[in-house]
Amino acid sequence: MPYRFVLAPGGFKESLSARQAAEAMAEGVRRAVPDAALDLMPLVDGGEGTAEALALATGGRLVRRIATGPLGEPVRTHFALLGDADATAVVEMAAVAGLSLVPPDRRDPGLTTTYGVGELLRAALDSGARRVLVGCGDSGTSDGGAGALQALGARLLDADGARLPRGGHALVALDRIDPSGLDPRLGEVELLVACNPFNVLCGPHGVARVFGPQKGATPAQTEILSAALERWATVLARDVHRGGTNLRSAPGTGASGGLGAGLAALGGQLLPRFEVLLDGLGLEARFARADLVLTAEGALDRQTPHGKVPAEVGRRAKALGKPVLALAGTLGDGAREARASGIDAYRSILPAPLSLPEALLHTGAHLAEATEHAVRMVLLGTRLRTAGHPAAHPARGASRVRPAVGR
Repeated sequence: MPYRFVLAPGGFKESLSARQAAEAMAEGVRRAVPDAALDLMPLVDGGEGTAEALALATGGRLVRRIATGPLGEPVRTHFALLGDADATAVVEMAAVAGLSLVPPDRRDPGLTTTYGVGELLRAALDSGARRVLVGCGDSGTSDGGAGALQALGARLLDADGARLPRGGHALVALDRIDPSGLDPRLGEVELLVACNPFNVLCGPHGVARVFGPQKGATPAQTEILSAALERWATVLARDVHRGGTNLRSAPGTGASGGLGAGLAALGGQLLPRFEVLLDGLGLEARFARADLVLTAEGALDRQTPHGKVPAEVGRRAKALGKPVLALAGTLGDGAREARASGIDAYRSILPAPLSLPEALLHTGAHLAEATEHAVRMVLLGTRLRTAGHPAAHPARGASRVRPAVGR
């Protein structure tokens, strides 16, 4: 009976979607074990590829649009209409305000905007959706969702009554919000926000300080942005928000540069992303049939245990007693801490020190190669321990496997 592998990666930012990562891993496994039984399970976390993955999983479709990108320029984007009976639309914020849409030399999270997210929400409402799921992740913005509210009809005003420009830094001058122009259909739709519950809007661990530098903010810009989001939380709670969510510190309010807080003020439910996005995929049953679970993501570091795909895979697989191997583009500070999430072993996919542009260009090939080598090492360990499993015998298919060295 062949070995069974579950391949459950997340995406590699600016490089591979979760589906592409799963396909690259499958190629690597087949090089090592040609007759392996593979279960490809690309996992989405609300970021890049979420709308496409959920449309494919439900028999739905993508709806193409032109909307305002994070730099205020038109971009080609999309949202999904799922193939369910609930008229559900999926708005993937990364598809219109993601970091991949901001060139490295133009990255300043104080200037980028979520205006396009609001435009996609309007388009979803125009399509007749009664339920809208917003995927938060891979954002290139830190405006607290202010841009989305502006696109939906809210007026953000300074002390003189003038409208504020878009972007997080402008919120420092926010005096009041006029919500009278907000799209009335927002009160008639179920708005679900799939977010990382570990991310909060304000405070010492607020989104500006934790993620601002990753999006290109200098230390000085980070402090301005932090103050701006503090002001945004205060005015937003006073002029718009009618719920009981603490917009400064409730779990998920910092998702996608604070988009979580902005949508919560509009009545959105902030929900742990994996509970929403992975529902219906039958993860536990599929993990239970596996001999080995492999997961992967762009980075394995101190953030991994806090709502990242490898940690979620590790947690669920470990509950079933299944071994988990994680592959990552980079191994950062705190990578060892990921083992507490159920990951038994991990390795980088890079064959040698590479520049970031070069690594991004060849991610798929590196992931396939690293998967092959990792599986070969697992098989070597298995053969040392036992000869009882049919796939452990070198004679079974060994001659069909290409050598790992010299290709």
